This record gives sequence, structure tokens and C-alpha cells, in this order.
Amino acid sequence: MAITLTERAADEVRRVRDEQNLEEDQCLRIGVAGGGCGGFSYTMGFDTKYDASVDSKYSQQGLDVVVDKKSSLYLDGTTIDWCEDAYRRGFTFDNPNAVRSCSGCGGGH
Repeated sequence: MAITLTERAADEVRRVRDEQNLEEDQCLRIGVAGGGCGGFSYTMGFDTKYDASVDSKYSQQGLDVVVDKKSSLYLDGTTIDWCEDAYRRGFTFDNPNAVRSCSGCGGGH
């Protein structure tokens, strides 16, 4: 399994999908781009397209998660969670493949 989506993260994805009045058949597309202080910059969004020749598809917490195969190499073992406290609010990526992490934004770790 390339990635793990926690229950809190899945609940937030569903909340955003409902808030934006998106159809339930929209999958969550996760990707990685070079850069960022932790070596990776992550992308997340909703998508209706899935191409088995270039994408991997996972079922996590009742959601379809799509990752392009190139990004899958970098996301293997990553856990995506939702954090909401007095200091920050957003998705966090705990990626064992990141060389270093940034404590400023929470996005690199």
C-alpha cells in the first residue's frame, strides 16, 4: 500500500467534497512535485479521471484515492492525516521518503 489516509483526513476530505457539492464519484488525487523545504511538495484535489496505465487507485476509509505511478514511488509508506489545533490546521504528510522535514508548515513531514 503506497499511502494511508487516516480517519480524520478522510472525514475532512468528505466534508470538503460535500461543501463544494461534488459528486461522490470524485476521487481524491494525490501527487508529489519537486521542491518544498522538505524535498517534496504535495498536491491534493478532486478528479473524475483515472487511467490504469498511469495511475494507481486505492480504497482508503471508503474513499477512492488516485496517485500517478511516478508520485507513488515517492509516496510509498506516507500517512496523510488532518491536524486542527491552536497552532495549525491542515493536512499533514508523514513521508518516510522525505530526506528532511520542515516544522514551519507541517507539510514536509
